[in-house]
Amino acid sequence: MPADTRFEHTSALETFEAGDGYVLYDELRDRVHFLNPTAAIVYELCKGGSSLADIAGELSDGFGLDAPPLDEVEQCLESLEAEHLIRRLG
Repeated sequence: MPADTRFEHTSALETFEAGDGYVLYDELRDRVHFLNPTAAIVYELCKGGSSLADIAGELSDGFGLDAPPLDEVEQCLESLEAEHLIRRLG
């Protein structure tokens, strides 16, 4: 996926903080999703149309990494997208 691919949250999701992550309820599909802390951060960073590169950069800065974790963030975004929790823009 290109690093400039942008994402946003899908609609009809109820979000609840659950200790060390999130619980998301998809009303449309009647499904519950549990996000670990890192997936919850990636999900939150999708607000406002953030790109893969933006999200990986934020994680790199936040966790003091030597390089942005592009591959890992891409895998997480693909999983969130496959579960209809986020969608690509444009």
